[in-house]
Amino acid sequence: MRLFLALDGGGTKTRCWVADETRVLGAAAGATVKLMAVWEETATARLQELLREGAASAGVALDSVTRTCIGLAGSTSPAVRAWAESTLAAMVSGEVLVCGDEEIALDAAFYGGPGILIIAGTGSNVIARCANGASVTAGGWGPVLGDEGSGQWIGLEALRAALRAQDRGIEGCLLREIMAFWEVSSVAELVAKGNQRLRPEFAELTRVVAACADRGDALAVSVLERAGEELAAQVRMVMSKMQAAGCAEADKSRVAFAGSVLGEIARVRRAMEEHLRALSPEVEIAETAVEPLEGALWRARGAGNRD
Repeated sequence: MRLFLALDGGGTKTRCWVADETRVLGAAAGATVKLMAVWEETATARLQELLREGAASAGVALDSVTRTCIGLAGSTSPAVRAWAESTLAAMVSGEVLVCGDEEIALDAAFYGGPGILIIAGTGSNVIARCANGASVTAGGWGPVLGDEGSGQWIGLEALRAALRAQDRGIEGCLLREIMAFWEVSSVAELVAKGNQRLRPEFAELTRVVAACADRGDALAVSVLERAGEELAAQVRMVMSKMQAAGCAEADKSRVAFAGSVLGEIARVRRAMEEHLRALSPEVEIAETAVEPLEGALWRARGAGNRD
């Protein structure tokens, strides 16, 4: 029996599947190993523990693995790739494949075929692949320079909107609930936390925003709808790039999504779909979020099938 490891190393968490040719035998989950977010020593320890937990849950040994595929945030950096390859090679047997976390999500959606994938979790970006082999992207510039429509963007935009409303003498759900979530007792404390040198995780406020929107808070609703519009705008940019790259029209008709924002917040997803269909009525949008680990496992098994 050949064994395969699939790993998804995103911006907030890392997950692992251990599988054979047909079944997932075990799984494990842990904190992020993204080197832009944590020290290398911390990332290494987390990844090692995750691998041990995954192997234990499957009842297999790591030295019996045929092939490992990890989709990793920041994998375009040579240093990140070298770290991932060396850390995994020291723990598991067999070949190690390192690619972007967005690449395994794209494979999970289309299994090597053409289509457009919107990723909206802690960060955001859009990636597309054409039947002619061309690939294009938009967004993905990080929490300071971009990531429009992401959890980080939603949290920050909601906080900004709440403070602007406070300036106008309007008190609503957003400011009150954000203060409660961050456990601060005054606006001054809130501002100090939001502007601290070690930037807070604004993405953790996404659920607060969604809860306020569900209660009818107009500011929260506006932020979530703008998030959907921003994501649709990135798709439009990708479609233009696909046309310039000589992609067929059919390649632009299939749209899938991954990540907690579009997967869990229906208001953002509806806004994205409405804006996208206004531009391209013929577009086919997936009904549920893809599971990126499926793409990592597909790559690991597919490479193994060539043996």
